[in-house]
Amino acid sequence: MDQIMRLKQNLEKKGYLTEYFETKKEAAAFLNNEIDGTTVGIGGSQTVMDMGLYPCLSSHNTVYWHAVPSETLTVPEIRQKACQSEVYISSVNGISEDGVMVNIDNTGNRVAGLSYGPKKAYIIIGKNKITKDYESAMYRARNVAAPMNAKRLKRNTPCAINGDHCYDCQSPERICRNFSVFWEKPAGIEYHVILVNEELGY
Repeated sequence: MDQIMRLKQNLEKKGYLTEYFETKKEAAAFLNNEIDGTTVGIGGSQTVMDMGLYPCLSSHNTVYWHAVPSETLTVPEIRQKACQSEVYISSVNGISEDGVMVNIDNTGNRVAGLSYGPKKAYIIIGKNKITKDYESAMYRARNVAAPMNAKRLKRNTPCAINGDHCYDCQSPERICRNFSVFWEKPAGIEYHVILVNEELGY
């Protein structure tokens, strides 16, 4: 608890809006109430999947998420529309106690959507994503989150097969190709960080 509250204070010092919730159910209810009648883009996020956000948000918003098949749009088209939405939702692969966020991406749509385009971005962070410092956040992104995501996506990479750490491989199925660090709150977008005292995503 102390760690997540220290993170909350440090994020607020950096200029992020923050909310704290004990459970993902409470966090999902807050987001469902906050985001209404607009266009919403979602990055590749197991956290969003764990929270069941898509069904509730899509009932009163136009939501673009490539994890949900579309009859009219291709996956690249969905990713493009997601990045052009009024609101963007994603998580992080790791965040230090002092508020430095780390993300690893494949196509770059998620790091792009969080960095530039929407008017507002919601970043959802479960307690399992919080690390002591930047180096630990970087380690977590490369050696915990990336192998788990590669395995989930059934990629033929050493990290997915062995499930232990990053091999810095040259496999054509490698998913860690894009890297983003938020040292401070980026300019131009309103960021709202949702902290949840449960483990969410990878």
